[in-house]
Amino acid sequence: MSRILLGVSGGVAAYKALEFIRLATGAGHLVRVILTPAAERFVGRASFEALSGAPALISEFERDPLRGAFPGEPPPAHTPISHLELVAKAELLLVAPATANTLAKLAHGHADNLLSSAALAARCPLLVAPAMNNRMYEHPATRANLELLRARGVELAEPGAGRLASVGEEGIGRLAEPAALLERCEALLGAGAREWRGLHVLVTAGGTREPIDSVRYLGNRSSGRMGLELARAAHRRGAQVVLVAANVSLASPDGVARRDVTTTAELQRVCEEEFERCELLLMSAAVADYRPAAPAAGKLKKAGRERVELELEATPDVLSGLAARRRPGQTLVGFAAEHGPDAVALAREKLALKELDALVVNDISRSDIGFDAQDNEVTVLTSAQERHVPRAAKAAVAEAILDVVAALRAEGA
Repeated sequence: MSRILLGVSGGVAAYKALEFIRLATGAGHLVRVILTPAAERFVGRASFEALSGAPALISEFERDPLRGAFPGEPPPAHTPISHLELVAKAELLLVAPATANTLAKLAHGHADNLLSSAALAARCPLLVAPAMNNRMYEHPATRANLELLRARGVELAEPGAGRLASVGEEGIGRLAEPAALLERCEALLGAGAREWRGLHVLVTAGGTREPIDSVRYLGNRSSGRMGLELARAAHRRGAQVVLVAANVSLASPDGVARRDVTTTAELQRVCEEEFERCELLLMSAAVADYRPAAPAAGKLKKAGRERVELELEATPDVLSGLAARRRPGQTLVGFAAEHGPDAVALAREKLALKELDALVVNDISRSDIGFDAQDNEVTVLTSAQERHVPRAAKAAVAEAILDVVAALRAEGA
């Protein structure tokens, strides 16, 4: 958990700062927000306050109700100068979006608003994420300002290329995506990087598909999002991560090696190849229990058929097979999608049957969590404990799961 001071300047991309706060707080970080007066014209301070859980400040002359403290921390007994106290407590200052105007102020040491004053007083790392029209970004003055900031050790999150705010315009200048910004912040903060440095982690994600014919398949609704967040969280802790992605259309986290598969048989083959090198297995993929016994080589025709009967056969139990091959020092974590009030009891039976170190269970009878949803709510079972993780963004749930795993590995060390 780290203290991040977020400075938001006045551009259309200010709305993305809200998503950054959601991700950062979901990952356990404390966030305070400074807005420039122009930024408030794009997104009101109430939205930032709701997501961060703390007052958002605009003027150096307004009183900070928390007196420079971050959410959940006791405020000092005195009333300090806000721009000095905020950066004194912050472990990192992120300016996102940073407009051309704000970049110029930061480069030349101006201090004419709360954000620029705080930046000038900051002794913590400063990460700047530019966002503007491509013609402004490519102007020699902006390029010179960026070089000045780099020369002073300021970190830059380069903008992306694509559709811009002006109708019909495309080019470089799009604010880096919030998830990428959080990764940069955590890399600078070193959040957890020492904990799992050198640990080899194998993560499976998504859902396998078993062919009925050349175009149809049996499958499930898993998007792979939970597995991606687990891979991202493990990488942030310093691990070397291999992701086995079963029919996942989402982009992989930076720094994570990826192998794509389709069927259960393919998943099994790749997992067996990678298992010998891994020390932690997070088996979050939704693996099909059955497959058509005799899939058609071509496309089954509907004409003249009122019904089609499929004979199904069981697929290999990939996780049990890997558990049978485990070596000392390996930690195996399974995932179970159960339905209804007996979900945890059924999962505990699987924990013992498959001889796992932990099993994560979520109740798929609910439509607001689990498959193809942004949030999740799980219970993490081990032989000695049962930890309930309340509904939260999957990034936060992933961190909670890895906290349990880290404790397990520490006990066995």
